[in-house]
Amino acid sequence: MRKPVVAFFTIVLLLPIQLLLAQSPVKIAVVGLTHSHVNWILGREDIGDVEIVGIVEPNKALAKRLMSKHNLSEELLYPDMESLFSAVKPEAVTAFGSIYEHLEVVEACAPRGIHVMVEKPLAVSMEHATKMADLARKHQIHLLTNYETTWYASNHELRKRLKEMAIGPVRRVIVNDGHEGPMEIGVNQEFLDWLTDPVLNGGGAVIDFGCYGANLMTWLMEGKKPISVTAELKQIKPDIYPQVDDEATILLEYPDAQGVIQASWNWPFSRKDMEVYGKTGYMVAKNSTLLLSRTEGEKQEKSENLVKRGNPYNDPFAYLAAVVKGEIKVAAEDLSSLENNLVVVEILDAARESAKKGERVYLK
Repeated sequence: MRKPVVAFFTIVLLLPIQLLLAQSPVKIAVVGLTHSHVNWILGREDIGDVEIVGIVEPNKALAKRLMSKHNLSEELLYPDMESLFSAVKPEAVTAFGSIYEHLEVVEACAPRGIHVMVEKPLAVSMEHATKMADLARKHQIHLLTNYETTWYASNHELRKRLKEMAIGPVRRVIVNDGHEGPMEIGVNQEFLDWLTDPVLNGGGAVIDFGCYGANLMTWLMEGKKPISVTAELKQIKPDIYPQVDDEATILLEYPDAQGVIQASWNWPFSRKDMEVYGKTGYMVAKNSTLLLSRTEGEKQEKSENLVKRGNPYNDPFAYLAAVVKGEIKVAAEDLSSLENNLVVVEILDAARESAKKGERVYLK
């Protein structure tokens, strides 16, 4: 007769502990500071959902500069991942080094059961991406990829309406991402050094901005791979970027649709927008909250200013924390998912091959 009473009190005692765990911040380590997007997490408002417990960066001058800028204690700094993991036990790691280094981060974290979020794209090649995916699956960790456009309310509203057949079946998608060029906009030298390196970045504009279009197109196609990839890469400014392309156009072929990815380091201004054309209308996500549209029967284009997405769908680190806590289940078709981003890398590999051979490349 006592067992139900004991069980009741056990449940009552466990509830506050479970509540505390749900509310406690996820312990995150930042590996690498050379990617200028790292300022996103270093300067992030203290919401209480994540806590930076360590930072790995061998370049002491860079580390001191950024940590001082964001009022972070130098006690958080470690020269390498081994030193970090011997001192602290993060639940997740965010990688902000070169794309080539993403594999090394996963090799160190996965066997330790530490979840990883990398800055876009997932990897420099399918060889690296496959190794990373195998490690993530073997050790059952989350391996997420972050893109700025993942958090755009306009993109999500556009996709929602596509599913509702607001403009009929999709016929053509044009994704435009780019700016004047990394040198021209003044990125930090540590970032520029690897961003313009064909090994460490895997390419130039084709990787830096082509990945956005590949990610979004795969998402709109619900994870389906294109039949073929055709690409042209150019060096319009070889005097500035002698080792990599600075202009890329990628054409993706699907059974009933085309995807056009325009990635550039040559535009007169920065842009991240997407145009989707259907049988009975079109929609254009002009920026994170502005959506333009026109459908059959309408005499003029409609402009809508959308509300920004709510927490944790408005910020990569809030999202990461929610995933680690089990509050969000990552679906295979999601923008941040491993499945989506393996397709992204396959598209980028095919784009480089197509440009090199001067011919269409069919995906397996």
